[in-house]
Amino acid sequence: MDLKKAQLKNRIDVANKRKKADLVIRHASIVNVFTKTLTTGDVAVSDGVIVGIGEYEGIEEIDAKGKFIAPGLIDAHVHIESSMVTPQQFSQIVLPHGVTTAITDPHEIANVSGTDGLEFMLKDARSAMLDIKMMLPSCVPATPFENAGARLSAGDLRPFAGRDSVLGLAEVMDFPAVLNGDEAILDKLLLSNQIDGHAAGLSANDINVYGTAGILTDHECVTKEEMAMRLERGLYVMLREGSVAKDLHALLEGVTEQNAQRCLFCTDDKHLDDLIEEGSVDYNVRTAIQYGIHPITAISMATLNAAQCFGLHHKGAIAPGYDADFVLLDNLEDFTIAEVYKSGQLAAKDGRYAGPVNTDCDSSSVRETVRIAELSADMLQIPMGTNAAAHIIGINPNKLITEHLIEDVPVADGMFVSNPASGHLKIAVIERHRATGNIGLGIVKGLGLQNGAIATTVAHDSHNVIVVGTNDDDMLAAINALQQLQGGLAVVQNGEVLASLPLPIAGLMSDKPFPAVYEQLKTMDHSLLQIGAPTHFNAFLTLSFLSLPVIPHLKLTDRGLFDVAKFRHISVPVPVSDTI
Repeated sequence: MDLKKAQLKNRIDVANKRKKADLVIRHASIVNVFTKTLTTGDVAVSDGVIVGIGEYEGIEEIDAKGKFIAPGLIDAHVHIESSMVTPQQFSQIVLPHGVTTAITDPHEIANVSGTDGLEFMLKDARSAMLDIKMMLPSCVPATPFENAGARLSAGDLRPFAGRDSVLGLAEVMDFPAVLNGDEAILDKLLLSNQIDGHAAGLSANDINVYGTAGILTDHECVTKEEMAMRLERGLYVMLREGSVAKDLHALLEGVTEQNAQRCLFCTDDKHLDDLIEEGSVDYNVRTAIQYGIHPITAISMATLNAAQCFGLHHKGAIAPGYDADFVLLDNLEDFTIAEVYKSGQLAAKDGRYAGPVNTDCDSSSVRETVRIAELSADMLQIPMGTNAAAHIIGINPNKLITEHLIEDVPVADGMFVSNPASGHLKIAVIERHRATGNIGLGIVKGLGLQNGAIATTVAHDSHNVIVVGTNDDDMLAAINALQQLQGGLAVVQNGEVLASLPLPIAGLMSDKPFPAVYEQLKTMDHSLLQIGAPTHFNAFLTLSFLSLPVIPHLKLTDRGLFDVAKFRHISVPVPVSDTI
């Protein structure tokens, strides 16, 4: 008898009480996501699967009197790379927060290292206790208006499509390609029936097009009206709360008992320190309950709804035949997690990871990715001519959407000069994959630096170098620091590197344990205060999304300033004819 058949027979014997279960949880109140009620009974587990609810005997028995047992949480859409640690380390961070499954889109590393990046993420994820499912990156690069480190066609993705941990096609960001029925995107859409969307700023008819193309979800809603438009057209809506995109509160206004079954929770991009201090989708669940959503409804949004959306038929519930991924809660209303179990094994207790630790991390194929052509201060000049009016990227704190401002800016000798007093700072995106020498220049307002410069190789989605500063010398010093680090974050003042965080894995992730990276981030935060960065939003995270040309309204790529509404590059100076 083969192993699968033997395990199935064993589980049937346990369910039928001919054998003892591996584990029995006694006396807990069961969160039933099917009936939206609390039920009672022993929960029996064998071979990592729930085999019965009722009266059972177990080899190990846990008295959970006064506690609640709920399904393990599912983050419906997350870019692990945004945590700046490897999948193994990410697993150790989120399991204590009750997350037992993550649906990940590795398009960050794919934009740098292509299929080598996908292979690295898949291999490292196999050593994690967390169940990490992958959606294949659909848009590498995100648009044809920037230079990434790789280009992935349907042919490149097809060999990955049949792997056990691969669920489908990740967020389709190139809406114009879908709208026009471009052959390359059609080939990708036909790879899978499970397709995530990216519908930022799209109209009702645009959503019609997305639905017709087979796209099932969207995580880019920012208002309850946008949410309703998508739900009415059959899409699942992911309520996102990340480190920059904080849309949860606005979208909870649109959740009702009638539509909640089509709503999921996700983090999308969440920084390591926010994951540790605030949590993952457990934060979404708690916030939803505080907002007035029934606790079991909120839990269902983070469990059964996500499982059903992604066809994970054995996840998301406390029921026979379902994976034994569950949390024990001290309090249902506060969603206070006491213990977390993955496949029937203790994964976390009292907020600390309790599972196995694997230190192997072969990242040799995704290192040495920062290649920058020689730079000088002359290359960072923005000619303004006789007109001081400029197109400016306006920051919306804690939002991905920027404003397209037109204002007069400081000019000296015909060139733009940064002025912290007026809030106008120079920003640059430097191609870093093939040393092409491409430099996109622009002006940003609202980032708030008072002196110095900051730079990072985390620059969505092509992950070139992005730098902003109050003067050219510090900007150059910050860029050079990243070259020497082979990727990461740097803060510079008066030509001196105040602090840096090396991210040698594709310029996106550290090879260190997450506690060490967390301490380095705290040092970075202190250095940001030294150069007068704002405290009500994260300057590095905000900077990292200013190069993303699929989110309205004005962004910067290595090819120049990009008007998302017109879907083309524009000049920084406003033509004189436009100001008359």
